[in-house]
Amino acid sequence: MLYYLFQYLESEFSLTGASVFQFITFRSAMAFILSLLISTIFGKKIINYLRRQQVGETVRDLGLEGQVQKAGTPTMGGVIIILATLIPVLLLSKLENVYIIILLITTVWMGFIGFADDYIKVFKKDKQGLKGRFKILGQVGLGLIVGSMLYFHPDVTIKEQLPVAEQVVQVDGKKKVFGETHKSTKTTVPFMKNNELDYAKAFSFLGDGYEKYGWIVFIFVTVFIVTGVSNGANLTDGIDGLAAGSSAIMVIALAIFAWVSGNIIFADYLDVMYIPKSGEMTVFILAFAGALIGFLWYNTYPAQVFMGDTGSLTIGGIIAVIAIAIRKELLLPILAGIFVIENLSVILQVSWFKYTKKKFGEGRRIFKMSPLHHHYQKSGYHESKIVVRFWIVGILLAVFTIVTLKLR
Repeated sequence: MLYYLFQYLESEFSLTGASVFQFITFRSAMAFILSLLISTIFGKKIINYLRRQQVGETVRDLGLEGQVQKAGTPTMGGVIIILATLIPVLLLSKLENVYIIILLITTVWMGFIGFADDYIKVFKKDKQGLKGRFKILGQVGLGLIVGSMLYFHPDVTIKEQLPVAEQVVQVDGKKKVFGETHKSTKTTVPFMKNNELDYAKAFSFLGDGYEKYGWIVFIFVTVFIVTGVSNGANLTDGIDGLAAGSSAIMVIALAIFAWVSGNIIFADYLDVMYIPKSGEMTVFILAFAGALIGFLWYNTYPAQVFMGDTGSLTIGGIIAVIAIAIRKELLLPILAGIFVIENLSVILQVSWFKYTKKKFGEGRRIFKMSPLHHHYQKSGYHESKIVVRFWIVGILLAVFTIVTLKLR
């Protein structure tokens, strides 16, 4: 809204300084600062409100140190993250931008699913929360919406670099490096020189015209990634500050990718896929990063509030959608490595337990407890040490992910 106000003031009254709102970098920085302030200043008020409403966490005694003492800590704190993200975005972004619209839909959609899950747990006293099938249905539904918008919306296009032989100097003296905008199902493959994969090629066996079926694979991949990453974030949210801190690191890395992908000069220099209008996502991403960091003010050990599924499902959904929108979803196994290993530890633990129970009549475990962070708790590590070390690993993974821009 402020973007349109200052645009009007500049065009009608030539207001000095109003043009600064045209710059994505300025609006992104302002969004980060504003979201950080909202989450830290108003976060306490929201926590007190949740406490008055007796929205407390019900804790099962799993034999973990300090776990029982957390009973009654306000949950559903993901509301803080959502509000601190949405307000700056509504104020500072171009609301007609298709990528902003998609991210707003993602935030509200996943926030609603997470809120319903937390509501059932807290007020209906049902520890299972929202039935798994409804949760999966909601994640799949979002994947279908996002995948369809990213494929069929006319504003979602890419520009590819022309072969050197076809690059020409135009009348204005500038060199034409990129071709015309067009629809595409291509994505970025890390570590490869010619680093683009076209999902449509899965139907190349059909002969000429196979490209028109590419949307099927693209939407399927979107559904899979949205579901997987949101569940990964949900599993990671197990000890104070782990999910919020790890997610903030991933989100800042995604902000760099989004800005580069939407800037034709840097896209050319770094030889990455240029996606027109995608740079506007940087405003949303940095608002989201500010909200996560501000939430950490109250979520670090000992936590004054838990994000609940309201926060964790929303975080995972947003990270997945950003990565897909900038065609960097194949980097998620590295960037979101914390989510991956947490997910994997649960899958391995459950699978091995079932296999050994069937074969030997007694279930055996790989880890002392899953997800992985609980294994380290059972091993005697304090949760603060576990969280900080996970953050360090997350930073290393984020830096390595960024390095893949040139590591081919």
